[in-house]
Amino acid sequence: MYCLQAVIATEPVLRELAGSTTEACIIPLGQHPWLLPLTDALFDAVTVAGAPELDGFWKAPAGFDRLLSACSKAAPVAYVEADYFGGAGTQTAQVWDAGKVVLGPLHLADGEPSPTGTPISQALRRLGVTKGNHVDEFAAVGLGHHRDTDDWLSPTNRSRPDEHTI
Repeated sequence: MYCLQAVIATEPVLRELAGSTTEACIIPLGQHPWLLPLTDALFDAVTVAGAPELDGFWKAPAGFDRLLSACSKAAPVAYVEADYFGGAGTQTAQVWDAGKVVLGPLHLADGEPSPTGTPISQALRRLGVTKGNHVDEFAAVGLGHHRDTDDWLSPTNRSRPDEHTI
């Protein structure tokens, strides 16, 4: 099983996005993007009652698109979802830059070809990630290190929004 719901961007952008939300932790990935896992607690903290939902995604909180759009004025921001079990599953991704959607939403269902790469790999490319010697951008940044969104929250990975890194 593999399950991920997360925002990917630079560290300063994710710190701005997380703000003082105590439920948020950001984690460094390879090649300098950072990951903000969308846990159930963070979902509840950022949901805007009555706001529209983000089309094409199953877990994005209502009103999240406005927040991602605003944060993307500083640098590109990607929201990604993946859900796989026994090799079958789906991926969805969308990227905002300069306050506008610049990619997606891209959706890849089980069994569909992906000649230009999976939605998450395409989103990572928009954030400046290169695959290098890896099979794709997903592998290059290490998104396969954990099998579930909550697994990213181990004490060795965690960085609170109010912590400063060197």
